[in-house]
Order: sequence, then structure tokens, then C-alpha cells
Amino acid sequence: MKTKITLHFYAKSTKMNSNGKSPIYVRLTINGKRLEFSSKKFVENTKWSPEQAKMKGNTEEARSINSYLDMMRSKVMGAELQLLHKNEDISIENFQSLLFNEDKNVRMLVSVFQDHNKHMKELVGKKYASGTLQRFEVTLNHLQNFIMWKYNLNDYRLDKLDFAFITDFEFYLRTVKNCSNNTAVKYVRNFRKIINGCLNNDWIEKNPFSKYEGKVYEIDKEFLTEEELQKIYSKKLNNARLEQVRDIFIFCCFTGLAYVDVQLLRKDHIGIGIDGNRWIFKNRQKTDTKSRIPLLPVAEELIEKYAEHPKCINEDRILPVLSNQKMNSYLKEIGDVCGIQKEITFHMARHTFATTVTLTNGVPIESVSKMLGHKNLRTTQHYAKVLDRKVSEDMAILKEKLSIKTISKSS
Repeated sequence: MKTKITLHFYAKSTKMNSNGKSPIYVRLTINGKRLEFSSKKFVENTKWSPEQAKMKGNTEEARSINSYLDMMRSKVMGAELQLLHKNEDISIENFQSLLFNEDKNVRMLVSVFQDHNKHMKELVGKKYASGTLQRFEVTLNHLQNFIMWKYNLNDYRLDKLDFAFITDFEFYLRTVKNCSNNTAVKYVRNFRKIINGCLNNDWIEKNPFSKYEGKVYEIDKEFLTEEELQKIYSKKLNNARLEQVRDIFIFCCFTGLAYVDVQLLRKDHIGIGIDGNRWIFKNRQKTDTKSRIPLLPVAEELIEKYAEHPKCINEDRILPVLSNQKMNSYLKEIGDVCGIQKEITFHMARHTFATTVTLTNGVPIESVSKMLGHKNLRTTQHYAKVLDRKVSEDMAILKEKLSIKTISKSS
């Protein structure tokens, strides 16, 4: 009996995606038995011709999709010829084996990225900070949207990645998502870490990032001046929650701790330093580098203030820290109440410690770097901007020294 084979493409509107596009499905029928699967291409219903089983028009998108469907027809015909040549049954099962065997061991970008994030999630608190996971989750989301935007696909083959894919992704971030230069480059760098893992596992042979040169530009870090810091510190707040947030923010202005580090700060992180006074001894959550910070009187005062707070007692914490989102929300309100024009964020406390509290008061940058837990001075310099007033004071001292030398020489 002659084998009857029919191949049909159709837009499956019942599986329409969030962009309003339907996946193009393939229906292969052999002697009445059906095999249906997605072509991984998407199309708007109004642009699909059910009669011709292809996309309407002569646009680049239409030509690309219709060419892909023609390739799939050729693939089915090739599978039939291969089965005839091997003298095997022309059956749905044998067709399915041939059609999908080629791709069965092919790794896909989104799947690999999802596995990476899943493993990272299990290591949050042990090897990674929650903020690091969040950055990779956002990067993956942007990448998935880009693949749909550019290729009308839900995933992309690792072995098809090239330099053009990288530059197109960066272009998408800058234009469609309106990311700044530094934000776009950081997302692409997160993506590069995934590809480096693929290279290390020999999942791909060629590095698509080999010619990528995205640069992050240095930007001025916002910090509070001495006057602004004093305004916030001395402001009488009638709201207990605002006062709590203000106190934790001030504590970080006088210790340089980042949000996650003050959130996890426990009593056993406080010890006696080389000078006989109390210090903070804690590894930074972000980099796991040592951070050793002598406690200034303001910080000591705030530790005592919250020593009996229920959250501190029940959770063995030094301070009752709220979520980062809530902290930043309340800080904006505090800034308004204090009449400060700058948009205050929690991370500004770290910049304020580096600039206003330490460097401006003559603490050497090497000591500031050590307290901040930085691995090199270059990182500290991004935080710490020497103020004009400090430059003026230093130059005044120099002038006085030079004046004394001139007087000594003339006498």
C-alpha cells in the first residue's frame, strides 16, 4: 500500500503569546496518524494565510518565516528519502526519530541561563548575595524579550551565537529598553559570564564575545555634605518608622556598610580591635572580602538605642533593618522633610562615609579602602571624591609650610 504523507502549517491562536502573536505549528500526517509540533516561529493572525499556509506579504519578516517553513518541508522530504534508502517503515515514529534526533543534544541559551540562575538561587546566602541573583534574573528577562523581538523565538541555539547577536542585544537594550551606557554594558557582561561557563564546559567552540569591548564610564557618585548629614541626623521625626530608617541610614553613613551587610549584622560581628575599642569584624556579602571598621560614637549610640528592639532580639541582629525597597521609599520622604534636594538612596550612605565622614576629615584613602572592604584603591576612588574644601585646606597647610621655609631662608 502506498504511504500517504501530508504536511500542513497553521497558526495556533489558542497559544497566543503576550505580544499577540500565535505560534506556527507543523502537522505531519502519515496514513491517518498525526504528529504536531511547534516550528518555534510566531506570526500575527492577520498576517497569516490559512489557504496558502504561509505568512502574507513580501516583508523581510515574511520572507524569513516562509523560507524557514520551506526548509522544514525539505527536511520532511529528506527524512522520507532517508527512510526509503534504509528500507525502513514510513511511520510517524520513524519520522519523529529522524526529525528531532538532530536537535536532541543541542543546548539552548535560555535553558542554560535558567539552569545557571536556578543553581545561583540555591547558593544565595552561601556564595551569592540576593542582589546578584536579581541582576541575573533581570538580564535573563531582557535576553528572552530580545530573542522574541529579534527572531520571533522563545529560545536560541548556543552554537548559533555570534558577535552580531551580542551587538544586536546591546542595541536592543540601549534603544528598545532605553538603558544608559553603563546599565546596558553591565547586562551584556552578565550575559558574558553565562557564555564563559558554556566555553568552560565545551558546549560551544567559538567565543562570540572575543571582539566585544563594552566600556563602563565613570560617573560621579552622589553623597551627602556635612551640612546635609547633620540635617538628617538632628531632625526630629514624629513617625517612628521614619526615625528607625533614618537611624539605620545614619549608622551606615558612619560605618560604610552596604545594605545587605547591615541587614545581616549580628552581635558576634562586634569585637574588640587593636586599640581596645569596639570594631565591626565582618566579611562583605558581595565580595567576601574582610571589612574591619572601628565604631564611631554615633554608631555606638545607635547600637545601644536598638539593643532591646524585638526584631534585634528575636533575629540576633544589631539593627531592625527593613527591606531595601521600603528603606529607599522612606529615605525619599526623609529627604523631603529635611529639605534636601538630592534623591537619597540607601547606598548613598556608603558614598557619604567614604567622602564626607572619612576622606574630608583627613583619613587616608588606604584606610578608607580597607574599611569599605575593597580589594584595590581604584574601586575606592569611584566612591570617594575629595571635596574642594579639603583641597583648599591641604593647600593652605602647604602654603604655610612654604612660607615658613621662605622666612627661615631670608633670616
